[in-house]
Amino acid sequence: MPLEEINDQEQDLFEHHRFVADPGQGALRIDKFLMAKIQNASRNKIQQAAAAGSILVNDKAVKQNYKVRPGDVITIVLTEPPRDTVIIPEDIPVDIVFEDDHIMLVNKKAGMVVHPAYGNFTGTLVNALTYYLRQQSGNEEAQSYLVHRIDKDTSGIMLVAKNELAQTRLAKEFFDHTIDRKYTALVWGDMEEDEGTIAGNLARHKNNRKIMTVYPDGETGKHAVTHWKVLERFGYVTMIECTLETGRTHQIRAHLKYIKHPLFNDASYGGDQILKGTTFTKYRQFIKNCFSALPRQALHARSLGLKHPISGEYMFFDSDVPADMTEVIEKWEHYVVHQKE
Repeated sequence: MPLEEINDQEQDLFEHHRFVADPGQGALRIDKFLMAKIQNASRNKIQQAAAAGSILVNDKAVKQNYKVRPGDVITIVLTEPPRDTVIIPEDIPVDIVFEDDHIMLVNKKAGMVVHPAYGNFTGTLVNALTYYLRQQSGNEEAQSYLVHRIDKDTSGIMLVAKNELAQTRLAKEFFDHTIDRKYTALVWGDMEEDEGTIAGNLARHKNNRKIMTVYPDGETGKHAVTHWKVLERFGYVTMIECTLETGRTHQIRAHLKYIKHPLFNDASYGGDQILKGTTFTKYRQFIKNCFSALPRQALHARSLGLKHPISGEYMFFDSDVPADMTEVIEKWEHYVVHQKE
């Protein structure tokens, strides 16, 4: 995948591998077995996965010295290898909601790219966190460890690890779907039901590689499930809450487009057009004003619940809907009131 397509994604940053040991497999330590099977996997990363309980043999966690037997079904969740991009520390303000020795919760602003990549080597969240962590610790090697991303133009809560063990254990939580993530979204149209579920495999669009599309046949793409419920109705648009069961690239954006309720002002998925409403000039001006107030997709990562990767304590964090989304929501509230007068 070209770097420019990696840069603006919302996804969980881990790889899942599954192997079945051959009938003639000789006794071999599982760390050595996996190093031979997985390209570019270091022994340290595999050992971290074992320590985190992320290596399963026949559905049971094993240690790194387990001896593989014929017919063993082996699965492993690995964090993605670090990219070869040089991270330049930058003194950029970051809203840190919580921090301890192992994790950080950050309230990311809309417009900020998460990780350096083609076209955005500076000014990213990782650049900012690298500066912060090195200043804080005095360690010039300190760095952040990503376990998921949110899009450049999506705001909200994001979880970051501060060491490899925490990163590996959090990757397992994401894989097991035990991380609870909720988003607030403003979508075009009046949802027919009060709540529902969107299930449909996601893969890159055949003609536009920068966006995702739903392949309902189940044979193409990756399994993806989004649950939603209505928070408030405004007639031509609806405010909803989305809960992620999986974390695929652009999942919410592509799923809502698929059910014909794209995010308000989501240019990549058709939400930057007037899709519902009247033809009156006054209404068109109202929408134009809304788009100007919120020059991005109306999506905010509202909350995140997790089991702490070291202590095991359940923790929950949330963040207020930012000013640009709040302004547009209030505009719609006033519009609805005036329509009834």
